[in-house]
Order: sequence, then C-alpha cells, then structure tokens
Amino acid sequence: MHALPDEAADAGPPALRLPFDMAVFDHRPLRTERMVLRPLAASDADDVWEYQRLPDVLRYIPWPQRNRDEAAEHTRLRAEMRRLQADGDAVFLAMVLTGEPSLREVATGHALPDRVVGDLMIRLGSLQHAQLEVGWVVHPDFQGRGLAREGAEALLDVAFGRFAAHRVYAHLDARNAPSARLCERLGMRLEATLLEEEYDDDGWQDTAAYAMLRREWRRLRG
Repeated sequence: MHALPDEAADAGPPALRLPFDMAVFDHRPLRTERMVLRPLAASDADDVWEYQRLPDVLRYIPWPQRNRDEAAEHTRLRAEMRRLQADGDAVFLAMVLTGEPSLREVATGHALPDRVVGDLMIRLGSLQHAQLEVGWVVHPDFQGRGLAREGAEALLDVAFGRFAAHRVYAHLDARNAPSARLCERLGMRLEATLLEEEYDDDGWQDTAAYAMLRREWRRLRG
C-alpha cells in the first residue's frame, strides 16, 4: 500500500501514481461494509445485463439499447480494460453485494452466493494534470440503500489516496437527480452545467460537471 499523499503534496506539482494494473485488485479486492469491489469480469455478464437492459438506466447513461449477446460482449470489452497509463484509459470495478444470490449459475445449476448489483469506473482524464474521472451505475432494485455512496466513497479513496489525484470529477446527465444528490453527499461541487451538450431520443440534454480537489477530500476524511 502507498502512503497517503500529505498536505504539502496537495499544492505541489501533479504526480499521479501510475501506471496501475487491475491485477492488484484481483489479489486484494476492496471491501466496504456490505460489498466487495473487484475487477469487472466477463463472467459477470448475466448480472450486468439485468441493469444494462433497463430503460431507467439507459436514460442517463450513454449506452445504446443492446440485446443480451451484445451486452455480454460489451461487458467482456470493459472487463479487458485493466490498465491506467495514458489519457482515456479506464478500469471498472464490480459492486458485489455479499449474500445476494447471483443470477449466474455454476455448473451444478446452483446460483453463486454474491451478485453484481452495479459497477464503478475510474478513467484517466489527464496524466499531466493529475485528473481522474469517476462514474457509477447501480441496478434500480438496489438503489436507495446507500450502496452507491458506499462504493463511490471507496472509489474516491482509491483516486485520491492510492493514485494521488489532484482533482476528481464526474460528468452526468443534468436530469439525473439521484446521481447529482450522490455527488453532493460525497462532497463534490457542481462546477458547471454544459448546456445542450449531448443529443438523444428526447432531444438536447445538459451535462452537470461535479468535482473535488484532494485537499477537500482530505478535510472530509478528517
């Protein structure tokens, strides 16, 4: 484990602790009060399909409508993104709810004991300026339990603590009130609203930009 960056480093030059390979989390997944956060795997496709196919989820996430096979391929491609090194690289963590039966079955026909109820993303926004983007998606059936916040707080600890990011940001559909509230509960600031940035079936949509600096995260961590 790396030592946490100290206060003096907050104002110093950017120095992200990269490159990073997800093999670290294969051997030592993150653990929260109720979940295990481990690298997304192709074998998670059945659980992921259960939220990736829902209109309420697709409304706010720039995923097209996919059939089951296409969604499985999408999960496989995301699972293969395992290294943070250059701008644009992204990695994904499965939110595994302990004790919730998975929809995937082992060869015996019995369900696995733990279910993937969502996933978390870290994307390298700028290596030069030590900026990381975070994102999350949770099955609607498991929203309202604080799981998204539990996972996102762990994600920020990784971004600021392990990777020594200077700034972490999240971009979301401005209509997505639950994600906006989550950003605010995490201590992120609304920095801007980008008017009519994207076009979808409902017309032009605004994007809300939230962010946090490492010194702000440190104060919240106490």
